[in-house]
Amino acid sequence: MALNFIPTVWAARLLTALEKTLVYGQANVANRDYEGEIREAGSAVKIASIGNVSIGDYEKNTDIDPPETLTDSEQTLAIDQAKYFNFYVDSIDRAQQNANVLEEAMRRSAWSLRDAADSFLAGVMEAAVPVGNTLGSLATPEVPTPETAYEYLVDLGVLLDEANAPIESRFVVVPAWFHGMLLKDDRFVAAGTLRSDRSLGNGQVGEAAGFTILKSNNVPNTAGAQYKIIAGHSVATSYVEQILDLQAYKPESRFGDAVKGLHVYGAKAVRPTALAMLIANKE
Repeated sequence: MALNFIPTVWAARLLTALEKTLVYGQANVANRDYEGEIREAGSAVKIASIGNVSIGDYEKNTDIDPPETLTDSEQTLAIDQAKYFNFYVDSIDRAQQNANVLEEAMRRSAWSLRDAADSFLAGVMEAAVPVGNTLGSLATPEVPTPETAYEYLVDLGVLLDEANAPIESRFVVVPAWFHGMLLKDDRFVAAGTLRSDRSLGNGQVGEAAGFTILKSNNVPNTAGAQYKIIAGHSVATSYVEQILDLQAYKPESRFGDAVKGLHVYGAKAVRPTALAMLIANKE
């Protein structure tokens, strides 16, 4: 729909859209270890790894075993996602307004690209969680209460402990209703003192049970049920992205300004055992 500002005197301040907090792409949730030069969508990053090294018992004056041949494996992180924006503002419309619609449209475009990437990352993590690291199921979701929500965080931590996931800097991303339950539990509020009941930025709402707690409306769910509450460490998921192209241009047959941009990205769970998940319904 074309912008139609001419009949109206516009206020100097825009009423901007409400935005979700984006959390899955931040550094303490997904790492950027393999983010290098991305030329185009459809390219890939090859990730090599080696297997475990065996150890043996040493006896004095006894030959040790011959050196073992290390096994290696390779994973591919595909940069297979490409999203764009393209908008136009007529010169007359720009002249008749006091607010900078072009600047706000750029900001909204950038946020929309990030929102799409955030949801994509959440889906990649969800699909990679091992069955053994999952509490509840799609058929029989868990149903947390204010009395048990904190206990589920403890259980997620135990799953990660048993999988040898790093202990420091673990995260868990919860929906708003689950965070509300945690706020009714003194153990959560006491764990982070004032930090447990206020936003710290980037979706952080506190610390408890060995996790940095993040709140997001991008937690994967099925029609408001079967929420996939993902916990883990940033070593589990690698994310790469680039704004491949950004152009401001003048449409040939119009008087005005247009801007278009292309965002390419990809993600892979390279260490899925460092992820755990709670599948839960609201009360």
